[in-house]
Amino acid sequence: MDAIFGNLDLWREGIGFTLLVFFFGGLIALVLGTIVGAMRVSPVPIARGVGWAYVNLVRNTPLTLVFFFFVFGYSALALPSLPNAVLGIFAIGIYTATYVAETLRAGVNTVPVGQAEAARAIGLPFGQVMSLIVLPQAFRSVVPPMMSVLIALLKNTTVAAGFSIAVLPALQSTISNSHTRPGTSFTVLLWVAAFFVAAVMLLTWLQRVLEKRWRIAR
Repeated sequence: MDAIFGNLDLWREGIGFTLLVFFFGGLIALVLGTIVGAMRVSPVPIARGVGWAYVNLVRNTPLTLVFFFFVFGYSALALPSLPNAVLGIFAIGIYTATYVAETLRAGVNTVPVGQAEAARAIGLPFGQVMSLIVLPQAFRSVVPPMMSVLIALLKNTTVAAGFSIAVLPALQSTISNSHTRPGTSFTVLLWVAAFFVAAVMLLTWLQRVLEKRWRIAR
């Protein structure tokens, strides 16, 4: 237990960075994914084409390569310097946005076509039809798969450890180097796993709450 209580500052930093990457990466994914999802069902062919290209290009690229491009490729472009944590947030957010977009597109397909047609008949433009009529219902119908996407995002934050971002999995090597006691690495990994299990259980509970609340609201 000395590996835990003797390094509380490292654990606080690791948990803090993990939650930081998860929260802001999730925020980017939800906002960007909603925009791309709307483009995927847009009546404008160019918008649909851009949405299709973005989803298929980014989603079919391994997350590790996306991180590699942002963390190492970004600096090669002679752009203003950004911390690795910020670049990691962009990487995981832009990657996860593709799954948000496809999940939301599936939700849009569950909304009766007649509702969108009625909205257009009274003169609402496409943007208002999506924001006022279609997307609110689509989000309600995709709560379970959308939460699965966020759970996957949380677990994907572990990839950031390989790019000098101080998320929880990075603690294993840091603490092991300062402790010679056998089994320290394994102990740290078990506690890291326990954190992710607890976080996933919390998200699962939130999913049930949202499902129950929005099911009544229907």
